[in-house]
Amino acid sequence: MRRSGGRAKWAFGSFALALALPVVAQQAPESLLPPGFGDAPEAPPPVPSTPTPSRPTPGIPEPSLNPATPPDLALVAAAADNAAAEEELTPEELAAQKAKYDLPETARRALDRIGPLTPQTRGMEPDAFGAQSGKFLATLMQQTHAPIVSRWASILLRRALLSATDTPRDIDGADWTAERAWLLLRMGEADSARLMVQSVDADRYTPRLYAIAMQTYLATADPAGLCPLSDGALRFSKEPGWDMTRAICPALSGDQGTASGALNQAQRRGVVRGIDYRLAEKVVGTGFNARRSVKIEWDGVDRLTAWRFGLATALNVEIPETLYGTVGPHVRAWEARAPALSAVRRRPGVEIAARMGVFSSAALVDFYGELGSDGDAPAELADRVDALRTANSGNTVGSRIGAMQTLWQDGAKADYVGLIATARAAAALPVAQTDAQAAANLIASMLTAGYDRNAARWARALGQMNGDGAAQFWGLLAVGAPSAVVDMNVGRVTTYIGEAGPEKGRMLIAALAGLSRVSAQDGATLARDNGFSLAADSRWARAIGAAAQRGEKATVALLAAVGMQGSEWSRLPPAHLYHVVAALHRVGLDPEARMIAAEAITRS
Repeated sequence: MRRSGGRAKWAFGSFALALALPVVAQQAPESLLPPGFGDAPEAPPPVPSTPTPSRPTPGIPEPSLNPATPPDLALVAAAADNAAAEEELTPEELAAQKAKYDLPETARRALDRIGPLTPQTRGMEPDAFGAQSGKFLATLMQQTHAPIVSRWASILLRRALLSATDTPRDIDGADWTAERAWLLLRMGEADSARLMVQSVDADRYTPRLYAIAMQTYLATADPAGLCPLSDGALRFSKEPGWDMTRAICPALSGDQGTASGALNQAQRRGVVRGIDYRLAEKVVGTGFNARRSVKIEWDGVDRLTAWRFGLATALNVEIPETLYGTVGPHVRAWEARAPALSAVRRRPGVEIAARMGVFSSAALVDFYGELGSDGDAPAELADRVDALRTANSGNTVGSRIGAMQTLWQDGAKADYVGLIATARAAAALPVAQTDAQAAANLIASMLTAGYDRNAARWARALGQMNGDGAAQFWGLLAVGAPSAVVDMNVGRVTTYIGEAGPEKGRMLIAALAGLSRVSAQDGATLARDNGFSLAADSRWARAIGAAAQRGEKATVALLAAVGMQGSEWSRLPPAHLYHVVAALHRVGLDPEARMIAAEAITRS
């Protein structure tokens, strides 16, 4: 599952139009955006309340039986008579009888518009992919080497993939769902992928969707989620994992006899072997009345697969650190929400998930709160939690900023996860006198979570800034504020390049030109003088520009991710940033365009 490096990852690839995972319904995914992000500015802009992860709404409990009231035996007898009569019906009569209790066709979910997010819940419009070919879009998704280098581009793509958009004309709705879920999985978005596969009724699954469902429920460490799909999948698939559900699912429902028989048969047939069989055997051993005790040893295992990750994580079996080196960071992001693992065990995955955009700033802060209550947390983590607490509730502005600086420390460049963790605390600060580097980090921190209006308030402190960090402070406000709050001209841009360096300078030029915050002529001249061109001189650049011209927000979001594949900002051509920002700006996704621009300046 490891992705190869190199500049070839930035190439767009072929535009060939070739077509290369429901248990319990979830709530809609949490928004990663602060309240009011992207809305029209208000005056004065309030400090937004902390966004909180969505939680399942408690169900209404069923009424309990009153032991003082005996059951109505007449009703019990009538029910028994009805059951006996039903047994005597002919097959045709029985089918007609059962049809009375089936859901009508109108109650089944259609495949012509699939996704949990609507415009009312921050989703995109139904026509956000326009009239694009489904096979073309599916190919783009298959060829996108996630994770995406930009956290904000990944957040935007997640939103596009989860939106209830119209199913393209030339692709089956279940297959269209499968491709979106598969890309979400590779982005580290296991919970979002489960939302997608649960959006299709089980009787409408295709072989492709069954295959992605298997990956999804393993990524969410939920082998029980495979059980409602098992019978249908076994009619289509010879995948060994589905064969093993013949043993796993009866065990989880308490039928140990059937489970043991199926497991023994699988062993004789050699369906799976070694560690894969032992993990399945251990799952069976967790069932009711099980008498199997299985020890898992990883000796000789040379790579981590979805099957091994899913079953081991569900069983709280520790996976050797070396095996995580055989997969991409998205697997660590899957680990971040695993319910069977302690907070300390999930910490590496959570911080990777935050960096990738899977975790919001609020969810990261909630995690550190959970970590603080874990008695097994090492001293280094406890110190980090204490610093975050002071950053949010210290007695003075100075003590809060000092605590934030503790979280930001990572050599010469501020730790990006630390910036994400302090976003809400930074947004709550009043404009105060501080050194330029701290001020620049405050702005960068706010913009990791979309607190752009709060960041813009700090523009009035610009005149007090000088020395290290002053240029970065100006540059972040120049691209991240909702409107022009600092002077922007060719001379000021040239000064920034001299102080911040050529790499950040090229990103700034690309961002300002894409946001139309410098004239087209000035942008082209600055780009040429600094070694790159803003011309649409690739098929990808022309494609994203054309999609923007047609107003296709979701197509633009997908193509933006295609142009930002990779793991290192140093490998992202500034021209790619320009075309992404310009396309988003053109289709009305200006807030996301500005946050991607600010991220580029922060992380490059």
